[in-house]
Amino acid sequence: MKAGIIGSTGYAGEQLAWFLYKHPRANVEFYSSHNYAGMSYNEIYKNYYGYIEDICVNMKTAISKLSNINVLFIAMPPGKSFNITEKALALGVKVIDLGADFRLKSKEVYEEWYGVKHENEELLQDAVYGLTELNREAIAECNLLANPGCFPTATILAITPLLKNNLIDLSSIIVDAKSGVSGAGRAANIGSLFTECNESIKAYAATSHRHTPEIEQELSRAALENVMITFTPHLVPMNRGILSTCYGTLRKDVTTEEIIALYRDFYKDDCFVKILDGLPETRWVRGSNLCHIGIKVDKRTKMVIIIAAIDNLIKGAAGQAVQNMNIMFGLEETMGLEIIAMAP
Repeated sequence: MKAGIIGSTGYAGEQLAWFLYKHPRANVEFYSSHNYAGMSYNEIYKNYYGYIEDICVNMKTAISKLSNINVLFIAMPPGKSFNITEKALALGVKVIDLGADFRLKSKEVYEEWYGVKHENEELLQDAVYGLTELNREAIAECNLLANPGCFPTATILAITPLLKNNLIDLSSIIVDAKSGVSGAGRAANIGSLFTECNESIKAYAATSHRHTPEIEQELSRAALENVMITFTPHLVPMNRGILSTCYGTLRKDVTTEEIIALYRDFYKDDCFVKILDGLPETRWVRGSNLCHIGIKVDKRTKMVIIIAAIDNLIKGAAGQAVQNMNIMFGLEETMGLEIIAMAP
């Protein structure tokens, strides 16, 4: 497969370049960058010195190369994917968008939460939400894939089995999630400077985080009725990782062991989701495409607590994109992704 990457020099784009470089059935035809056009890739990221020496191209050059590829990965901010997606699809190129432009089925909801006019409403119904474990059959048939956000990936995987089995009160769901600083992207930002975030933890975008409607949309699909959540993200001083702690009031008297068994059966065919006996930590999934899930029932409060850990740049972005690419092209789902997290 011949691939192109738009937005190749952001953190998600760089992680995608890493996976595609080592993928046995993929070859990157071009790396496109707005800020670094004309520079060699290994000059921007010196970990690729002696490996990726390609010169980054601008958007105009990338568009001229679309007819040479089979799949286009887009890793750009909201509102930037519309034009290039339309051009690629017209040429028969499959598109995997790591951004938010095609995740939400409602144009109005997208514009409300992102503050950007949606310019491709007609494509929203064709786009497939790419949370692989829950949408595998549709992914295999699609040409436009909306790769999920990092917070939604961890949270939806954590909560969906409860909804499918009608185990929690839908009005009781609370999500408390933590993210490493790479989740803020590579652009210069005072809030993500070392001295601003080191030795501190802070909540941000309480009640207004852009991933909220994405999570609610997919949880509502699982529950077959409208779901609203309370979602508060936090920034923690680490490079990578998301830990999503999800709470819900139980509708039935069940034990921790019973819910663990239910989850293991639900995800029994999913190689990247691991249901633990204990509680997950981000360091045990860092650098991998894994999602670790831990479960505890609090009998005293009749609450269930589901905790999911992922690497935000891999299962939350680039790794999941490659997992979806494999399915879209009829390859082994795990191809190029069989990596155990590195410790320490």
